[in-house]
Amino acid sequence: MTEPIQSDSPALFTQVTVYSLLACAAQFAAGYLFAQIWGKKCSATDRWVLVWLFYDAIVHITLEGPFVYMSLVGTVATSDNIFAELWKEYGKADSRWLHSDPTIVSLELLTVVLDGFLALLLIFAIVKDKHYRHFLQITLCVCELYGGWMTFCPDWLTGSPSLNTSNWLYLWVYLVFFNGVWVVVPGLLLWQSWHMLKSAHHIQRDDFRKKR
Repeated sequence: MTEPIQSDSPALFTQVTVYSLLACAAQFAAGYLFAQIWGKKCSATDRWVLVWLFYDAIVHITLEGPFVYMSLVGTVATSDNIFAELWKEYGKADSRWLHSDPTIVSLELLTVVLDGFLALLLIFAIVKDKHYRHFLQITLCVCELYGGWMTFCPDWLTGSPSLNTSNWLYLWVYLVFFNGVWVVVPGLLLWQSWHMLKSAHHIQRDDFRKKR
């Protein structure tokens, strides 16, 4: 009688995996809900920008904030709470998040404090139609792109020893999708700000010419 082949490989999907993905979906849903409430007077495009900004702020404050705290008082790997379990799940794809890597913690300190504040201030600027809206938008987007680059570039230069790309979940969902969103969306918002500044410049130039 043939004995079943047993594998020592851990299950790819666990309860923590499902809860982690559901938590991310819930954060996005909360961002969408807040955008509909606070962006009633905004254009459809700006309401989607608000969706992103609320989601961005929620992630920075409620997810990355606890990561910074755990990393400053110990490590994610030695912590025992619901936020630690979420980060341990992501740590399967990038082990630096488990052991208080100085580069990661330094970037996350900046992200939580500066990017979280800028996202909230930009929400206010959009809702209230403030003149400094695109200055804040450009600043936040550059910060987000810089954070993404500095998160991965040091590891790439040393051969990516911390990254686990052995399966599609870790590679395409955890590493590519969840980090790529913070490249694609800030890139699109920079493009939007470029066009808005360009239009404002043309209007100002035309008004100046008419007055001459």
